Amino acid sequence: MKTLKEQTEAKIAAGRKAKPEFMEGVDDIIAKAKAFQQGDNAIKVGQKAPSFQLPSPEEKLISLDLLLKEGPVVISFYRGNWCPYCNLQLKALQAKLKDIHALGATLVAISPQVPDGSMTEDEISKMEFIVLSDQDAKIASEYGVAWEVPEFLMEHMRIDRNLDLEKINNGNSNILPIPATFVLNSDGIIKWSYVDVDYRTRSEPNDIINALKELT
Repeated sequence: MKTLKEQTEAKIAAGRKAKPEFMEGVDDIIAKAKAFQQGDNAIKVGQKAPSFQLPSPEEKLISLDLLLKEGPVVISFYRGNWCPYCNLQLKALQAKLKDIHALGATLVAISPQVPDGSMTEDEISKMEFIVLSDQDAKIASEYGVAWEVPEFLMEHMRIDRNLDLEKINNGNSNILPIPATFVLNSDGIIKWSYVDVDYRTRSEPNDIINALKELT
């Protein structure tokens, strides 16, 4: 089975072939974002993770504090189910979920989508981890991974993808999370993290599993 990195790199390569000018524009935006150190304000290893209470697709409020009482928690911020790179990541995490659970951890995926729009009922039934809605990106901001999306990408989403983020995110039209993953021990302390403003790259599930093994 291909690694998540191999899958995302293949999708990037396909994008470069299909839309070379657009991908060059994305490269430029990401380079500028990194030059301005966007994402560097993310909470660091050794810090206590901000608590939260967010709704699930069934609109049930889920509390981080309660999840931590059951053991370590893996928090993964993603942009939404409309993002192909996010979908690759969620499927890769689902494939490794038994290993994550075997290490006593709970996996939580957070996006800005409205609770009843984050996933279809069929998708929800197939995903065995917790999906939560952070509509105003408040929690993403508290974790230091909220990103104001450049107009170049907003135009692409509006015109090329026919995406209405204001509707999808219930009013939040241009703030998305930087894809980021945090591994918390049962005390809520961050023991491992992956943050990259390049939304085309994601943490490898095996790296998450190795970080959880370090907790034991």
